[in-house]
Amino acid sequence: MTNNDILKKLRVALMLRDDQIVEILELVDFRISKSELGAFFRAEDHPNYVECGDQVLRNFLNGLVIHLRGTKENPKNPSDVIAKHKAQIPVKEGASERVEFKAKPKDEEKARGDQKPGQKNYCRKKETF
Repeated sequence: MTNNDILKKLRVALMLRDDQIVEILELVDFRISKSELGAFFRAEDHPNYVECGDQVLRNFLNGLVIHLRGTKENPKNPSDVIAKHKAQIPVKEGASERVEFKAKPKDEEKARGDQKPGQKNYCRKKETF
């Protein structure tokens, strides 16, 4: 997994916008523009793709700690910060409220690998003699 992948996954998991990431990096006195940041999120085969260096990721993670936890003098609750980010996500047109992403419950039989009578199992390997 590359630094770019880690940065992308954190952005999605914490519901961060590019301008919020720039602000997080500024908490540790690391300056980067939104266009430089956008190059990290491009596809690897894109001509403007830039590989995220260790220094950028390290500064982002250090800034993220300050952003979520706060400082020793002014502590924060990380759950409140994430809820604030979630509240800033706009509601789509025609929807009465923001769509929540929830995992669907798995069917117990499928989760355990049980089969119904007469059902073929395509996952098992054939035994060879």
